Amino acid sequence: MTSIGFKRLFQAAVIVLAVATGGTSDAQQTQPAPNPPAQAPAQPLPQASPAPAPAAAAPAPTTISAETKAARAKLDGYKADLDQKEAAIQGRAMADADLQNIRQQIEPIIAEIRTVVDEQTPRLEASKQRLSQLGPKPEKGQPEESADVARDRAEREAAVAELDETQRLGRALLVQAEQLSTQIGDLRRAGFTRALFEQSDGLLSPSLWMNVVQAVPRELRALRIIGEDALDQLRRSTTLGVLLLLGLATGMAVALYVGRRSIAPRLVRRDRAILDPSRRSRLLAALGVLLLGAAPAIAGSWIVWVVFDAVDIVPSRLEQVVKAMLSGLAFIAFVRALIDAILAPDHTSWRLIPVRDASATRIMSFSITLATVMVVGKVIEAFNKAIAAALPITVITRAVFALAAAFVFAELLRRFAARESQDEACLGPYVPQEVDIGGPLRSLGWFIVALIIGSVVGGYIALASFLVDQAVGISIIIALLVLGIAFADEFIGGSLRSQSRIATTLQANTGLRRRSVEQIGILVSGVARLALIIIAILLVLLPWGIESADVTGSLRALFFGFNVGDVTISLSSILIAALLFAGGFTITRIIQRWLDNTFLPATDLDAGLRNSIRTAAGYVGIITAGVVAFTYLGLSLERLTIVAGALSVGIGFGLQSIVNNFISGLILLWERPIRVGDLVVVGDAEGYVRRINVRSTEIQTGDRAMLIVPNSNLISGVVRNRVRNDRVGRVLVTVPVPRASSDPDQVAEIMRQAALAHREVMSEPSPRVLFKKVTENTIDFDLVCFVDDIDAAGRVSSDLYFEIFRGLRKAGIGVPAPAAAPEPEEEPKDKAPKADEEDETLTLLKDKTPA
Repeated sequence: MTSIGFKRLFQAAVIVLAVATGGTSDAQQTQPAPNPPAQAPAQPLPQASPAPAPAAAAPAPTTISAETKAARAKLDGYKADLDQKEAAIQGRAMADADLQNIRQQIEPIIAEIRTVVDEQTPRLEASKQRLSQLGPKPEKGQPEESADVARDRAEREAAVAELDETQRLGRALLVQAEQLSTQIGDLRRAGFTRALFEQSDGLLSPSLWMNVVQAVPRELRALRIIGEDALDQLRRSTTLGVLLLLGLATGMAVALYVGRRSIAPRLVRRDRAILDPSRRSRLLAALGVLLLGAAPAIAGSWIVWVVFDAVDIVPSRLEQVVKAMLSGLAFIAFVRALIDAILAPDHTSWRLIPVRDASATRIMSFSITLATVMVVGKVIEAFNKAIAAALPITVITRAVFALAAAFVFAELLRRFAARESQDEACLGPYVPQEVDIGGPLRSLGWFIVALIIGSVVGGYIALASFLVDQAVGISIIIALLVLGIAFADEFIGGSLRSQSRIATTLQANTGLRRRSVEQIGILVSGVARLALIIIAILLVLLPWGIESADVTGSLRALFFGFNVGDVTISLSSILIAALLFAGGFTITRIIQRWLDNTFLPATDLDAGLRNSIRTAAGYVGIITAGVVAFTYLGLSLERLTIVAGALSVGIGFGLQSIVNNFISGLILLWERPIRVGDLVVVGDAEGYVRRINVRSTEIQTGDRAMLIVPNSNLISGVVRNRVRNDRVGRVLVTVPVPRASSDPDQVAEIMRQAALAHREVMSEPSPRVLFKKVTENTIDFDLVCFVDDIDAAGRVSSDLYFEIFRGLRKAGIGVPAPAAAPEPEEEPKDKAPKADEEDETLTLLKDKTPA
C-alpha cells in the first residue's frame, strides 16, 4: 500500500508539474487570446505528459510576435502623432508657415510607415507558404488530422493573421497620413487663393487716399521712434573694431561689385573679330559672363550681410530692410549678367539668340530698369513691415510699384511695336532673320500689362504684385531653361554625336557603332531636357501653392501603384516586368549567338538543322521571358484566358494570315522540308534559302536579290527543292552541229571525252550523249552528266562548252549556216556585220541546266 500510494503521489506530482508548465507557456504565447488555457482542462489526464510539446515549438511564434509587436508599437506612435497633427489643423486657422512645418514633419512619417508595411510583406508571404505546406483542412467525413498537425496549423494561422493585421493597420495609417498631407496642401492653396484675390480699395478710390492722409502723422511718429531706437543701438554697439569690420566688408563688397565689370572681359574673351564662333565657344563664354557677372555681386552682398548680422548695430526689425537692399543689389547684378550672357548686346557674333543689336540693347536697359523698380518696391515694403505701417500705406505702396512695373513693361512692348512698324515701312515685304518680340508673345505681354493695371484699379493689389513677380520670375526661369537646354544639347548630345574624344573612347571601350553612340547621345540629351523642363515647371508652380511634394506624391502613386476598382496599376511593376523581358530577350540572343558561333559549328549538323535549333532556342527563350514578365505583373490564368479570347477574335478578323504564316514557319522548322542553304524553285524564281523567320522565308536569287516568301506559300504551294535528298546536280549541255558535214558518232565521242576529262564530273552515273533531234540544217546532241555538288553545275557546264567547242574546231566540224534569205537591194547602215563561224558557234552554245 505504501509503494502504491507513493507511485500515485509521484504521478500526481508529475501531472501537476506538466499542467503548470504548459499553462505558463500558453499564457506567455497567447496573452491577447485567453482561449487556449481554457481548453487545457478538457484534455484527459493520461495525455498530460505531451503538454511540454507546445513549449518546444514556441520559439518561432514568439520571435515573430516580438517583431510584430515592435512594428505595432511604431505604428501606434505614428498614429498618435498623426491624430495630434490632424486635431491641430482642424481646431484653428493656422498660418501658412505653420502648415508647411506640419507637412514637412508628415513626409518622414509617411516614409517610415511605408517601410514598416514593406517589411511585413516578405514575412507574411513566408508565413503563408509555411501554412500552405500543411495543405487544406480535412473536410467533413474525412479522417481528422493529428493533434500535432492541428496545433501547428493553429500556430501558423495565428502568425499569418497577426502579420496580415499589422500590414493592414500600416496601410490604413499610410492612407491617413497621405490624406492629411493632401488636406494641408488644400488648406495652403485655399489660404493662398484668399490672400491673392482679397479686394481692397482701388488706387483711384478717394477713401484709400483719405486713409493714407490720416495715417501719415502716425507713421511719421513711428518713423521717428524707429530712428531714435536705431541711433541709440548704433551708439551702444559701435566700436572701433565694429567700424573696421564693417568698413572691410563694405570695401570688399564694393571691390567685387565694381571689379566684376573689368574681371569678366579679361577672363572671358568675346572677340568681335571672330564673326562666326562655334556654338560651344559661345556657350562657354555665356557661362563665364553669367558667373563672373553675378557671383561677385552675390558674394559681396552675402559678406556684408554676414558681418552686419554679426555686429548687431541696428534693431532686428530693421535688419530685414538691410537684407532686402543687399538682396536687391545682387538680383540686379544677376539680371544684368543673365541678359548679357544670352543676348550679348555689345558682341553680335557671340549672341545665343539671334536678335537685332537695337533689340538686345533695349531688352538689357528695360530689364535693369524693371528689376530696379521691383527692388525699390521690395525695400519699401520691408520698411513698411518693419515700422508696422498702416494697411492703406502698404496697399498704396504695393499698388504704385506694381503700376510702375506695368508701365515699364508696356513701354518696352511699345518700343518693339514702333520698331516693327518702321522696319515694315522701310523694308517692305522683307522679313529679317533675327528673332524679335512679336506676334503672340507681344499680345501676351499686353494682356499681362492690362491685367496688372486692371487689378490695381479694381483693388486687387495682391494679385497685381503677384503678377509682376511671376512675370519677372517666369522670364528668368525661361532664360535659364534656354541656357540649360543649349548646354545639354551641346555638351551631352554634341559630344556623342561628333567625333569627339569622348565618343571615340566610348566606341573603343564598348565596341558600339558610331550610330549607336549618336543614339545614346540623343537619348541622354532628351532625358536632360526633360529633367530641366520638369525643374522649370516646378519652379514656376511653386508660388502658386503647388509644391514639389504634391508632384512627387502623384508621381509616387503612379509609380508604386494606384487602384482603379479591383485593379492595381503600378508603373514600377510595368517597368520591372519590361526590364525582365528585355533581360530574358538579351540572354536569349546571347545564347543564340553562342550556338551560331561556338557550339553548332563544332557539330556535324547541317546548316538547316542548325538554323532550326537556333530558332527553336529563340522561341523558347522569348516565351519564357514573356511568362516571367507576366508572372511578375501578377496576371492570373483567368486574365490571360480573357486576353487570349480577345486575341482569338482579332485573329479571326485581321490576324489570320499572320498566324497562318507563324504556324507554317513552325512546321518548316519541325518537318524541315526546306532548310537553310537549300536550292529551291518557287514559281518562276530560283535561289538559296538564307533564313527561315517567324513570318516569312528569305531566298537569295542568282542576281543577289532577296526574295521574301510567306511561309504559308511554302507549305501550301508547290516548291521544288533541288537538294532535298542530296546535293548531286545534273549538267545538261546542248550542242547543235551542221547536218550535212558532221559525223554523229564523232560528235558524240568528242562530247563524251570532254565530260570524262573534267575532274568534277562524276564517273557514276557515267556521262551520256543523247541524239536529241534532227532539224532542217542541224543535228542537236545533249550531254548529260552529274556533279557531286549542285553549286558547281554552272561552272562545270561552262567548262564543258569550252572544251567541246575546242574539240569540234580541232576536228574540223563547223556550224551550220543560217537559213538563206533574199538579199535586199541596199543593206541598211544600222545592220550589224555578219558574224564569223566561231561567233555563231558560241551563240548556239547555251547552258540548258534545267530548273
